[in-house]
Amino acid sequence: MRAACRIVAEILLLLREQVKPGVSTAELEELANAETLKRKAKAAFKGYCNYPSALCCSPNDLVVHGMPTKTPLKEGDILSLDFGVLYNDFYGDAALTIPVGTVRAGAQALLAATEESLYAGIDKAVPGGRLGDISHAVQSYVEVKGFSVVRDFVGHGIGRKLHEEPQVPNFGTAGTGVRLKPGMVLAIEPMVNEKSYEVKVLEDGWTVKTCDGGLSAHFEHTVAVTDKGPEILTRI
Repeated sequence: MRAACRIVAEILLLLREQVKPGVSTAELEELANAETLKRKAKAAFKGYCNYPSALCCSPNDLVVHGMPTKTPLKEGDILSLDFGVLYNDFYGDAALTIPVGTVRAGAQALLAATEESLYAGIDKAVPGGRLGDISHAVQSYVEVKGFSVVRDFVGHGIGRKLHEEPQVPNFGTAGTGVRLKPGMVLAIEPMVNEKSYEVKVLEDGWTVKTCDGGLSAHFEHTVAVTDKGPEILTRI
């Protein structure tokens, strides 16, 4: 899994460097496909439950599962990129949200809180802990900052399948849930909204949008539970 996750991290880093005003998410999709092919990997999302693309590209008030388009990004946008690969029978999965040029202070605060909440959750991915410890850590961090955690979409186990048990909610009660053991690998992925946590799925059956039009941010790492503590396999 380290090899698969390293590929994900490398490609997301390349994509992040290309995000700027005037670039389209369709161009980012083209780059992601080319870099995946170069590394002899397979795009994990493309064809998964008939999803058409390698990347999930979700700007501004889109939460997750947005599809690449030819619409140019604009100064002040934020863009969430979610990407995974299959390599040598194992999956890696990660996401990040990127400011497009200069963004307003509230948007920057949302990005910072979401990324920091991810690391608060990762810190709890230790043997002997409970799944709810991760969930509670993420939720607590986000809500203290004045934002809200999406309830309808959650993280997941990952390994030989893209989505495995257990589900990893970003909200919950510490000391509850599955006992964490060495060897477990989790995709921890806070999705955090600027305003209400309520979301809706658009008519395409994939794209998820905030109900109130507020911004949304998404950060994700694939994390292994080890005797030495959490190991972030997709660290960029």
